[in-house]
Order: sequence, then C-alpha cells, then structure tokens
Amino acid sequence: MGRHTSRITLDDLPDLAGNCHTCARWQVDGVRRRTLDSCAQTEELSGWVSQVLRDWGSCGRVLRIDGDVAGQVIYAPPVMVPAAGSFPTSPVSPDAVLMVSLRVAPQFEGHGVGRMLVQAMARDLIKRGGIKAVEAFGDTRGNASAECVIPSEFLLAVGFRTLRAHSRNPRMRMDLRTALTWRSELEEALDRLRGVVARPVANLEVSKSQVNL
Repeated sequence: MGRHTSRITLDDLPDLAGNCHTCARWQVDGVRRRTLDSCAQTEELSGWVSQVLRDWGSCGRVLRIDGDVAGQVIYAPPVMVPAAGSFPTSPVSPDAVLMVSLRVAPQFEGHGVGRMLVQAMARDLIKRGGIKAVEAFGDTRGNASAECVIPSEFLLAVGFRTLRAHSRNPRMRMDLRTALTWRSELEEALDRLRGVVARPVANLEVSKSQVNL
C-alpha cells in the first residue's frame, strides 16, 4: 500500500474528497455565496487557492493512498479567509492559522486519515516558523452539520481544546507540537488502512456529510 502526502495545488482541486471542489463556503462571504452556482464557486475556490499560494504559500495537504485521494486539509491565515469573521466566536488569535476544512473520503473513514492530515499540517506550519497554534471553528451538531464546519467532537479527539465556548460554533485551538506526539497511534492507523481501499468502513472519522470546504 502506497501512501503519499503532498502540498495542495490547483491541479489537485478536481480530485478533492467529497464535493469540495465545487464549494467556496470559506472563500466567499455568505451573502455573495448564495448568488453563486457550483461552477462559479469552483472558480472562486480556484482563484482563492491561487492567491494564497502566491501571497502566503501552501494552504493545504492532500493524502493519497495507492493513488486515490483519501482526504485533504485546508488552512490559511484568518485574514485570507473571508468567511472567518461571520462566526460568533471570531476573531481567530493573531498567533494562529485557521484550519478551515478537513475531509476524508468515505472508503477511508475510521482509519486515522484525519489525524494524519492534522499532523501533516502541523509539520508544515512548524517548518515555516512564527506560528504557535492552529484554530478552528467547531460544529457541535456532529452529523447534523450542513454548514461545512468541522465537528467539535473530531477536533477534541485530535488535540484541540475549547478556547471560546459557544452552543453551536465554539472556537477551538491546538498547539502545533501536540500533533507531533502521535507516532505510535499513526503507525497503528496505517496498519488498519491496509486493504480498506476497495471497501467502505464504519464512520469513526470525519464523514462526507460532516466536513466540506
């Protein structure tokens, strides 16, 4: 089984897990986004990724297993995320990067892919220097979420803590080095991944219905 994590590029967008390539939930403010169809949102997402790559650098990681996209994580400075200010628990702390989305393909759910992506993000941000933490807006509704926000339960499971509580969208924070202490757990997760490419598994990770762009 071949596993490969790479920086997200414009060429990766059509292959993203779920329908993430047709959703610009984070890249466009809510009022304007309601006027855009899926094609227009795809263009907005592409333009956003291009701008962030040019002005800041890599804004995500894609994990492939035997050539298939198992999942992706997207992140950027909050000033580059137009929808970040719409949350009641904003703003994001000045020393943190905002993780806007994390999505795992259905056939790879429950095997640690989400945690591997969080670790890959942490490694990238630590190498950049000057970034102490990652923050994210959680969704307390879990599977009921339809707003393209990462479930709070998942964030807590991978090392985030609640920084500012809210009944629906708490703002959560993780020290970057927390994600680098999972070596043995990730090795076990890789063992579980063997042979799951061709068959669906139970939802123990971030599901398609839970997380979007």
